Amino acid sequence: MNPIILWPEGAPHALGISDEDVPAIFPYLVEGDNRAAVIVCPGGGYEFRADHEGEPIALWLNTLGISAFVLRYRVAPYRYPNALSDVKRAVRTVRHRAPEFGIDPQRIGVLGFSAGGHLASTAGTLYDAGMPEAADPIERGSSRPDLLMLCYPVITLHEPYTHAGSRIALLGADASSEQIEALCSERNVTSDTPPTFLWHTSEDGLVPVENSLLFASALGRSGVPFDLHVYALGGHGMGMAEGDNHVRRWTEECASWLRLNGFTSEV
Repeated sequence: MNPIILWPEGAPHALGISDEDVPAIFPYLVEGDNRAAVIVCPGGGYEFRADHEGEPIALWLNTLGISAFVLRYRVAPYRYPNALSDVKRAVRTVRHRAPEFGIDPQRIGVLGFSAGGHLASTAGTLYDAGMPEAADPIERGSSRPDLLMLCYPVITLHEPYTHAGSRIALLGADASSEQIEALCSERNVTSDTPPTFLWHTSEDGLVPVENSLLFASALGRSGVPFDLHVYALGGHGMGMAEGDNHVRRWTEECASWLRLNGFTSEV
């Protein structure tokens, strides 16, 4: 299936230069009705989108009986709120077109890596219920995901634990303390934040493990169920981690958690 353009008439604030200005989702559909779906947000420091965190993840989700959509969200020179607008529109689009895709509109998750993990975390903390009076029927639906999966995510934008490159690409080098605070995802968790799966490595030298720990602690304080997996060894950007016999288990543990939350048909 061809990519699905999120705003066929043109995205808000689009510069109109190339395909990079056209947010889209790339569908990987599983045959059958009432399937769960996951929107995948590759990482890349809000400067690019890493290929190894896109299609391979979608194909793995397909093996679990889950349809997937890889999100082409806007990166630098675009800044906030464009990427967030893109992921919210992606959730709404999949939910609106769920009958066409054979998807359960109440089982839509968002999975993200690194800066894509920050994007996924903002999708799960800064969502909205939609605008019932909107002329565009897609905009009438909720943008809240039903589950979150955050893989070595950027969570905080505060030093010393943030990834400075992601923060600068997202907000600019001259961002105010108020702008930075507003996008620290650990500060935006509530009791309505979706159940979350997190994994990280304790020796990640680019995005410190404290990012996942901060989000997990906030979830715990708010009474939101979560799985947290921290692996002793391994660097950043491991994706499927197929070359590491220990870290690669994250996919098995995530699959178990997805079953626990009713996202797969496996028993």
